[in-house]
Amino acid sequence: MKASQAEHDAGGDRPRRILIIRLSAIGDVVFASPLVDAIRRRHPDAEICWLAESLVAPLLIHHPGLKAVLIWQRREWREWFVRGRWLRLFREVCAFRQTLRSHHFDVVLDAQGLLKSAFLAWMTGARVRVGFLSKEPTSLFLTERIEKDLTPAISSEYRGLAAYMGYDPVDFSMQVSLSPVERDYAEQFRRDRPYTVLCPFTTRPQKHWPELHWRELAERMTERGWRVVVLGAPSDEAAAERIFGAQDIELMVGKSALLESAALVSRASLVIGVDTGLTHMGWAFSVPTVALFGSTCPYHVVGDLTGSILYRGLSCSPCRRKPTCGGSFECMSALTPSGVLDLAQGYLSTESSVGRVLASSANREEAV
Repeated sequence: MKASQAEHDAGGDRPRRILIIRLSAIGDVVFASPLVDAIRRRHPDAEICWLAESLVAPLLIHHPGLKAVLIWQRREWREWFVRGRWLRLFREVCAFRQTLRSHHFDVVLDAQGLLKSAFLAWMTGARVRVGFLSKEPTSLFLTERIEKDLTPAISSEYRGLAAYMGYDPVDFSMQVSLSPVERDYAEQFRRDRPYTVLCPFTTRPQKHWPELHWRELAERMTERGWRVVVLGAPSDEAAAERIFGAQDIELMVGKSALLESAALVSRASLVIGVDTGLTHMGWAFSVPTVALFGSTCPYHVVGDLTGSILYRGLSCSPCRRKPTCGGSFECMSALTPSGVLDLAQGYLSTESSVGRVLASSANREEAV
């Protein structure tokens, strides 16, 4: 089925009800956020909703283009399954199916590409359910599957999905919407003291930069009189204290909620981080960003945004979830604090603020 046929089957060009499914993770929700405005340009009167897990829902609740953010209680469903509470789980699934169907969606875009997201798309009862091709049997629940348009550009797969559906993807800017409360929180924190944000924490060890590197970088930054702020989740508090506890920096790890952390990123002068959601928010807020990639390299083209992407491509990289180096992770350790500091110095200098520096992997040798 062509996109034009999908549009016809869903009711042509009349105002429609459209659901985007991107359940997680933080970075991917940020990458997929331009879908809302792309749909809105094609269908100004459409009712657009987003289905997400509770962890990432705060990133969406203030989005002006969304009518509603629907929450899938994945953890509760899993708990009932593990505990063998089959009747409770069955009732909750039926109730959630009824909730989804009450919205009478015409089109569902499964931007996750997994069996669970395709199943949720099917539960809506929408006539058109389009998603990505997957190794999982998502064809059981989708009316159409398309190849991911994976290119070096940030958000490329979601841009490709928008283009396939006939939604204008030319202006595909990421958006994290903050409320006045979060904006005021960041303003009160910043006052007249600019700061650099460090985002050292992520979910997989092969994506980490060595702790000694982070410690050295932070030490050299504070020696230059820079104000340094470290962000992370409550689960990262012990690691943050271990790495930075003896230094004169501001540890906001576990102290700020997700949207508060996003607001702190939005007011930063520079973001330095690994492949994690808070780092990607730097691009969304047009804050100069230095991204450190190794086992993954999700993109190395970010249009006219300012920053550098450091990625030393070895013969084994990107290994993603299957490292073969026995835990040495040379792809990350080879990126030196001195090289990162030199780049950071350039973005924070008065001279560098005159013009933009296009982010690319061309600078990576400077940090090796």
